Amino acid sequence: MRELRDNPISPTVDFDRDGVQHGFLKLPYSRDDSAWGAVMIPLTVVKTGTGPTALLTGGNHGDEYEGPLALSKLAQGLDVDAVSGRVIIVPFMNAPAVRAGTRTSPIDKGNLNRSFPGKPDGTVTEKIADYFQRYLLPMADVVLDIHSGGKTLDFLPFAACHVLPDKAQQARCEAGMRAFSAPYCMRMLELDAVGMYDCAAEEQGKVFVTTELGGGGSSTAKSLAIAERGVRNVLIHFGLLRGEVDTAKSVMLDMPDGDCFVASEDDGLLEMCRDLGDSVIKGEVVARVYSLGRTGVPAAEYRAQRSGLLAARHFPGLVKSGDTLAVIADIVG
Repeated sequence: MRELRDNPISPTVDFDRDGVQHGFLKLPYSRDDSAWGAVMIPLTVVKTGTGPTALLTGGNHGDEYEGPLALSKLAQGLDVDAVSGRVIIVPFMNAPAVRAGTRTSPIDKGNLNRSFPGKPDGTVTEKIADYFQRYLLPMADVVLDIHSGGKTLDFLPFAACHVLPDKAQQARCEAGMRAFSAPYCMRMLELDAVGMYDCAAEEQGKVFVTTELGGGGSSTAKSLAIAERGVRNVLIHFGLLRGEVDTAKSVMLDMPDGDCFVASEDDGLLEMCRDLGDSVIKGEVVARVYSLGRTGVPAAEYRAQRSGLLAARHFPGLVKSGDTLAVIADIVG
């Protein structure tokens, strides 16, 4: 069996030191324009005494902006005297992808959220995943990973958790999800969970909360406000930050099975027949896809396989066969 190598990433901060530190995770990366270069991943550590550790991440995908913005602002303004324990803030988790404004890394096309547990001697993306897997996640008690739909999806703004075998762990995750106080909460079903950061954290027994806060490759004033309030709420809920949780009413949603997903079998121009937040009845047309090759061809119709609420949709207006067109969730409370 090959011996597991040390990860080449080195932090420029001391995770055990009290106070506020702004630094980097430095990953050596030799390339054409810099033989002894490095990928520099900014991070902030805020620590006061002993207590739990929260790991806050954004930019897992590089075209999702609520997390990077909310966490950049938190890193600038978090008062160390109000913190009990340790808060590790990584706004640009997949830094190369964030700089490129793409879902995956421009260096190796790696999707960080499908690269866990990673490899210390693998690609740049695999090295980042390995460092989180073996160094950062073990430090954490609570993990909050902020997502939105990026350039190709749009979501109702929700905080989310997963159904887990350990029901006590699931209950802690659900409590964190509700504390986030997004307009919606979601028990998520992942179609492609292999290699996810979520699973890596959950398998280590961590409280893991994630979000989907909009999409379309940008943020809005409303979606950013939800993210900023939610981050602080989670820190307060788990005892890392003084204050009171700023509660807001949330509608509880569930994605119980694969019938929630409506996928295209055609390439073409997308017509959405229902908008986000609309009620949908099983059997009704939720989307049509029109041929780009010629006129006079009937549009392909895509129907809901269940009744519920339209929680997500494809974005923008062109689709390819295999793309998810819509996600229909159950309202459970």
